[in-house]
Amino acid sequence: MKLLLFAIFFMSISLHAKTVLFLGDSLTEGYQLEKEEAFPYLIEKKLKPKHPDLKVINGGVSGATTASGLKRLNWYVKANPDIIVIALGSNDGLREMNLKESEKNLSGLIEKAQSKNIKVVLVGMKMPTNYGEPYRGQFEKLFPTLARKYKLDLIPFLLEGIGGNPKLNLADGIHPNSKGHKIMALTILKVLEPLL
Repeated sequence: MKLLLFAIFFMSISLHAKTVLFLGDSLTEGYQLEKEEAFPYLIEKKLKPKHPDLKVINGGVSGATTASGLKRLNWYVKANPDIIVIALGSNDGLREMNLKESEKNLSGLIEKAQSKNIKVVLVGMKMPTNYGEPYRGQFEKLFPTLARKYKLDLIPFLLEGIGGNPKLNLADGIHPNSKGHKIMALTILKVLEPLL
C-alpha cells in the first residue's frame, strides 16, 4: 500500500504542469499584433510537443513600468507559476525614471518571486542611441548587476538583432512586428528551454 501511494505521489510530481509567466510591457503583450503573433504564444507553441502540459501566461501590458509590474505580480502569483520571465524596464528608461527606483522595483519583483520558490529569468533592456550618457550606460548595467546579485539566468537584450531594423519593426520603429517577435522567441528559448 505504501509503495502504491509513493508511486501515485511520484507520478503527480512528474506530471505537474509547468507554468511560465512572462511579466512585461507592450513588447511582451505584442503591441498591435494578434495574440498568436506575440512571442509568449510562439514560445508555448514551440515547446508544446516536448512539454504538452506547459502553460504560458502573457502578462504583458502596454505602458507597464517596473513599479506597475510589482503591483501586478501579487495577482499573478495566484496562478502558481514555476518560472517568471521579467521583461520590464524599457518604459522606465524611455521616461528617464530614477534608476534607483527601477532597481528597487526590480529587486522587489525578484525577491517576491524567489520567496514563492519561483525560478526567475531576467531580460535585459537597452536604450535608443539618441539617449545621452551617463543615464544610458547606467540603465543598461542595471540588468546584469541584478542578475549577478540574485544569481539569475539573464537574457542580455530582448531586442537583439531587431532594434533599429525597419523590416522587423512596426512603423513606429519601437515595437517589433510579427517577424521581430519570432526572433525574440528564439532569443528567449535559448535560456528558457533548459530550465524546463
